[in-house]
Amino acid sequence: MNQTEFRAALLDPDRPVPAGLTDPQGRPAGRRFDVYRNNVTVSLTEALRQAFPVIRKLVGDEFFTAMAREHVRAHPPTSPLMMHYGREMPAFLENFPPVQHLGYLPDIARLELALRESYHAADSAPVAAEALQALSPDALMAARLTLAPALRLVRSRWPIHAIWSANMRGTAAPKAAMAEDVLIARPEYDPELHRLPDGAAPFIAALMGGATVAEALDLGAEFDLTATLGLLLATRAITAINPGDPT
Repeated sequence: MNQTEFRAALLDPDRPVPAGLTDPQGRPAGRRFDVYRNNVTVSLTEALRQAFPVIRKLVGDEFFTAMAREHVRAHPPTSPLMMHYGREMPAFLENFPPVQHLGYLPDIARLELALRESYHAADSAPVAAEALQALSPDALMAARLTLAPALRLVRSRWPIHAIWSANMRGTAAPKAAMAEDVLIARPEYDPELHRLPDGAAPFIAALMGGATVAEALDLGAEFDLTATLGLLLATRAITAINPGDPT
């Protein structure tokens, strides 16, 4: 018996107990293995339930449990840290036939993953708002802004912020399938979601990629630069200002 065979049997209750597996007394480990296999599957399923509460609400508890078991079979954990388990959920949902009619589910999963990543990201100290405000227009355009490790950006052609808010905060459900971009920041202990206005997401994505403010603006989308920088400051998302050459 090799590890691959053992792992496959451990995560699939339809597989037989691996040959040669015995209990501490040397007896065939059939029932003991079945109990252990069930406990492992239940634990991984519960980890997915905790990681994707909105997905669970959208599809229903019974369906989610069955779907999670399929996910466990297809994607066994690769790390002992359960906070990392479930990264494959968006791709799994994209290819899981029973939910193909719910096109927004993969992006909701990406949003929930981003929230978890933000929560577990390293702490950082923000710059003072005055430091940014003190820059001349030319110096601001030449600067590169270091953003907090907890910052996440999720873009979607679906109203993911409205769907998340309706299920977690009890707000009104979205009335139209409009695209929404969401910024996740962690100014204190818990991540916060902010729906971005049109045009702001490409700018922030460019900053996250290391572009100068001017380079990010050259993407061409129209948006309120002052309001966007104000949001980054208010959420303590700017951790350093790296001056460039204003000339």
